[in-house]
Amino acid sequence: MTTTPRPGTTVPDHRGRTGLHLTGRDLDRNPRVEVTDVELLAAGWHVLRATTFRYRGDDGSWATQKRETYDRGNGATILLYDPARRTVLLTRQFRYPVYVNDHPDGMLVETAAGLLDDDDAVTAIRREAEEETGVVVTEVQPVFEVYMSPGSVTERLHFFAAAYDGSTRTGDRGGLAEEGEEIEILEYDIDEARGLIRSGGIQDAKTIMLLQWAVLDGPFAPA
Repeated sequence: MTTTPRPGTTVPDHRGRTGLHLTGRDLDRNPRVEVTDVELLAAGWHVLRATTFRYRGDDGSWATQKRETYDRGNGATILLYDPARRTVLLTRQFRYPVYVNDHPDGMLVETAAGLLDDDDAVTAIRREAEEETGVVVTEVQPVFEVYMSPGSVTERLHFFAAAYDGSTRTGDRGGLAEEGEEIEILEYDIDEARGLIRSGGIQDAKTIMLLQWAVLDGPFAPA
């Protein structure tokens, strides 16, 4: 009996991708890990895999383990700040995953962010900043790179910061209509933004990390 190959393996999926079942099979950077099998579970917009591997413990014995990983690609985020006015520019939009997990209305306050797609991190974050906030940034400051949910999600997020001139900013809406985005642009005093972390008004991890960086080591840190 012949079985039809799963889309994304030897036949293209709806995005034209093949070979998605091969990711990880050639990994050899850690001698304590041997990948033995990769199963493609789903290839929707992003990719879900189940990987079986052997892991050598501290006592030298080998144990077989299996992990599911969700691959959505890598991303970038940016804190836009006005040093003269001590303000930051954030966004608010509906996020269904948080809505289904007890967020009051799913309207999440965030720093501008997006996936890299086929761009490098700097190019991608310039694009996302303009699309979501209308701010054109040229000089961006790398802050750090973080694995946001390393137990199951492969994404590495590139964090950036850049100054903007709030006195010349116009408009309070952003996003691409063709992608179904409806983004509200919010400008907060840095102390007000920090207060929203304490009150629960800001619950997004990347945003909290960048706001904390801004007052500890960034543009609003004590002289």
